Amino acid sequence: MKEYNPHEIEPRMQQAWAAADLFHVTEDADKPKKYVLEMFPYPSGDIHMGHVRNYSIGDVVARYNGMRGFNVLHPMGWDAFGLPAENAAIKHHSHPATWTYANIETQKASFKRMGFSYDWDRTVVACDPEYYRWGQWMFLQFWKRGLVERRNSPVNWCPSCKTVLANEQVVDGRCWRCGSVVEKRDLTQWYLKITDYAQELLDDLDQLTGWPDRVRQMQANWIGRSEGAEVDFILCDKGGAVPENPSDHDRITVFTTRADTLFGCSFFVLAPEYKGLIDLVVGTEYEQPVRDLIDATAQVSAVERAQGDREKHGVFTGRYVINPINGEKVPVWVADYVVADYGTGAVMAVPCGDQRDFEFARKYDLPIVPIILDKDDELYNQLKDEHGRVVTTVDWDAAFAAEGWLVQSGKYTGLKGGKHSEGESAIVADLEARGCGRRKVEFRLRDWLISRQRYWGNPIPAIHCPTCGVVPVPEEDLPVRLPEDIDLAAGETLATHEGFVKCTCPRCGGEARRETDTMDTFTCSSWYYLRYTDPHNDTVPFARDNANRWMPVDQYVGGIEHAILHLLYSRFFTKMLRDMGMLDFNEPFTNLLTQGMVKDAHGETMSKSKGNVIAPEDMIAHYGADAVRTYILFMAPPDKDLQWDEEGLAGIYRFLTRVWRQVNDLMGKAGESTLFDPTAQNAGKASSVEQAAKVLRRERHRVVGKVTNDMERNSFNTAIAAIMELSNAVGSYVRVASAEMRAADPELAALDREVAEVLVKLLSPMAPHWADELWETVLDNQGYLYGCVWPTFDAQAAQADEVELAIQINGKVRAHITVGADAAEDEVREQALAAIKDQTEGQTVAKAIVIPGRLVNIVVR
Repeated sequence: MKEYNPHEIEPRMQQAWAAADLFHVTEDADKPKKYVLEMFPYPSGDIHMGHVRNYSIGDVVARYNGMRGFNVLHPMGWDAFGLPAENAAIKHHSHPATWTYANIETQKASFKRMGFSYDWDRTVVACDPEYYRWGQWMFLQFWKRGLVERRNSPVNWCPSCKTVLANEQVVDGRCWRCGSVVEKRDLTQWYLKITDYAQELLDDLDQLTGWPDRVRQMQANWIGRSEGAEVDFILCDKGGAVPENPSDHDRITVFTTRADTLFGCSFFVLAPEYKGLIDLVVGTEYEQPVRDLIDATAQVSAVERAQGDREKHGVFTGRYVINPINGEKVPVWVADYVVADYGTGAVMAVPCGDQRDFEFARKYDLPIVPIILDKDDELYNQLKDEHGRVVTTVDWDAAFAAEGWLVQSGKYTGLKGGKHSEGESAIVADLEARGCGRRKVEFRLRDWLISRQRYWGNPIPAIHCPTCGVVPVPEEDLPVRLPEDIDLAAGETLATHEGFVKCTCPRCGGEARRETDTMDTFTCSSWYYLRYTDPHNDTVPFARDNANRWMPVDQYVGGIEHAILHLLYSRFFTKMLRDMGMLDFNEPFTNLLTQGMVKDAHGETMSKSKGNVIAPEDMIAHYGADAVRTYILFMAPPDKDLQWDEEGLAGIYRFLTRVWRQVNDLMGKAGESTLFDPTAQNAGKASSVEQAAKVLRRERHRVVGKVTNDMERNSFNTAIAAIMELSNAVGSYVRVASAEMRAADPELAALDREVAEVLVKLLSPMAPHWADELWETVLDNQGYLYGCVWPTFDAQAAQADEVELAIQINGKVRAHITVGADAAEDEVREQALAAIKDQTEGQTVAKAIVIPGRLVNIVVR
């Protein structure tokens, strides 16, 4: 028998697969399609164990579905633009393309070494002009449809990356990539109007039943739909007088979900970024304190400012607004806990019902007017019949944020308060009647800021003309190529590269300048899955028929860290392209699997920065790629974290070696079998062999059914565990039945071959090199298992005729019995009592508890 040697088998098998062009996708209309996709990697070096896990999961799904009769599309590419390549080029006096393409070749070699079944003819690389040309083309189509906007606004600025960031790219006040504290700057930038799709993006989450609930909830929270009302407050002049005929300039509008609490508004708060804030205080004693607060706030991210546990800072502006519900003057403050990204940047502060307002009021000794209380509150009984303000301070430790009943609220006192409550409805209706309020739906989601001030990205196809303004690059001039003759290490940028910047206006023919911002790299990854369906098309990004044939992606695999960024943006792109008539579906990914992290022996997530990365190549050198694949799939459910343990990997290698020998033994190619044990009890006896064969036949069907069900649920770890159970049954069988005995019996010989083929097929998605070698050289079959038929099973044959039960006496196992699988409880109980009769003599049997299929517990006294 040839021993299992992955280091000889795997390179040879990979060459054979490549020579046969085995994974090339040929569209077959007679088969149902299955599009399996893992999120494409950034080429920042060689792959790590996190990559191995992600791509092993996808490969198993692809191979399994190919064996189940699907026409499988399983492509791969690279998300190749971005800062790491640019920073590496600066550091090494190189070019980002040089670094990027070198890493792509390294990763591609590693993917092939792992045996992943990618159709390399469909490769997509985001920094190839053939690809980013179509990203520019889409930008122009979106621009035509009014979905692109260029405007000045406060933006997130990373001082380390020297570029702006979208809100989604700021995590806990820091840059998502480098971790630097993010600043606020006023800049003119390019935006995609994702807010036009906010409601649909929220509503269609209900369609994504194949996504983890956690991801759907994260997106719903980020979109952040709030139903409420806009309320207009009238700004008093600097002397405190109310304008006789207020204009729009005199109105400050707030958005609130709790208009029922208007009577509790004891102060008014503006965000430091509020437009026109300086105009309110210029030339007054309050101007400098306001400017100081603005400057201090600019050093803190919006995320940090919005956190409830952070100390709040504010200053009085000297101005007042009129509360429209009761006509009272309310002082206007500026505070750093209010951000301009939500609502209007102005807030009606109700400290009795909002904890942040409560803390601010406590700090600055502002009134806390109780206007909503629980009926069990003693204060409610004192105020429930009062229509004027009586109490303006409370001795509470915190705000009363729950729903309750209104007090000190004029004619609304006594009504139920809360969102969509009787009191809220009545107050909004009155505000609408007076013309100072209206129903409004607000979203937390803000338009997607896509412009970046770096070189290594997709150029924005726009031209700045002193006569015509900002005009689009004509489609026939695409792609706008990045210049290759740029010296980043010397500080050169697109903005300083005259050969790139200088151009001619396509409208008037005059001198003009190109836009020097590039697009956020997430624009590249927001549609790459569509390009895979038609990767060589040079007339359109993809043919509609091809996209509709393969899309949506049936199984998408990637990290949960992309729940907001990539996944939300991809959904947005899909809907925009659908509305352009390029697609016939609403969502890009039907099923989503978010794999867990790979952690080291100490429970730390593996990362290059921590220096705890295990190189896949080192593990492959010891155990082979098939063992690494199988191990990483076996050690934990795919959506849970996995703690790396090389002992476990060694155990999987031993398992593959054992099954290798079992398959050889079953096929009579083991030479003198080392598995048959002539000293085993009843070895070679006809009755023992018959019983072992009976168990093996049953296990063959039971395990195939179990593995099939587990694979459909992406439960790869339990599938592998079930295959181990079948291997154990083979071990019991060959220990008592010699190869000669089995070869002489046609029924046993047929069973041997059937079980050998089943073992190889079941393990082939996880260990494809191992399986194909056995398929060809031991099982003497032609071709490869990729696309071969998955084994079938008979559910009835998987049922046991008899089962063995443990017999416990007062919780301790004292005996075992074998009973019929369909035996009634009374019959089982009777047999159990008979089996332990001698052990319970002289004792009283209080009860006998039968747990079907497992045990009988006899309670004696």
